[in-house]
Amino acid sequence: MKSVWNGTISFGLVSIPIKMYSASESRTLDLDMLDKHDHARIRYKRVNEDSGEEVEWKNIVKGFKKDDAYIVLEKEDFENANVKKSKTIDIEEFVEASEVSDLLFKNPYYLEPQKEGGKAYNLLRDVLKKTGKLGVATFVMRQKENLSLIGVYKDVIVLHVIRFAEEIRDTKEVKVPKTKTSKKEIKMAETLIENYTEKFDFNKYKDVYNKQLLKIIESKASGKTIKVEKSESEPTAAKDLMAKLKASLEQGKKKAS
Repeated sequence: MKSVWNGTISFGLVSIPIKMYSASESRTLDLDMLDKHDHARIRYKRVNEDSGEEVEWKNIVKGFKKDDAYIVLEKEDFENANVKKSKTIDIEEFVEASEVSDLLFKNPYYLEPQKEGGKAYNLLRDVLKKTGKLGVATFVMRQKENLSLIGVYKDVIVLHVIRFAEEIRDTKEVKVPKTKTSKKEIKMAETLIENYTEKFDFNKYKDVYNKQLLKIIESKASGKTIKVEKSESEPTAAKDLMAKLKASLEQGKKKAS
């Protein structure tokens, strides 16, 4: 793996030199955009708006428009915006994991100790595991400030980049009807959920869509056509809710037997 960020993680006066690696990877198929007439690949060019000529990457800079002119920013300007946060992941506080909404989570990264940071790294990992707490920290990567949570996964310290409060839309924008559910319906739904509750094992869940799409690609390449069964679902009407819950419980019993 190639590290995406090198620096230091600290809590209190303890500093640990680390390397950061992406903990996840894309599983989508590599599809190219083509012209439907001759299947030639579509290419994107970086074109000068005034001259219409293509510009090489080495000649491209970033700028902020102020009034009618651009203020051009150099690499040093981004680093100088906050020198410490460009080099250090400073844990500012610790919180209970249960207090953090899953809605906030974006990208996970593995942290690996380097140089003389092994013992301090293990100390932070072990105390996070024992307390069940998460460290809260901010740092800068790729010219952007990130809010993050520091936790542990399989004996490795993991940094989760999470969303800032202003990135979360107000739930008032979502229209939810004000219908009431009966105690009997809730009790039956609880039983249904209990019957379907198992210990989570993400290894049993596979990317079925990509696998099926690859089959279709291979079939088209050989001139064959895959017969696919259409799947449609009907919304459950309020009057049918109890009947559907009962049928679901019966279905669960049959699977268990």
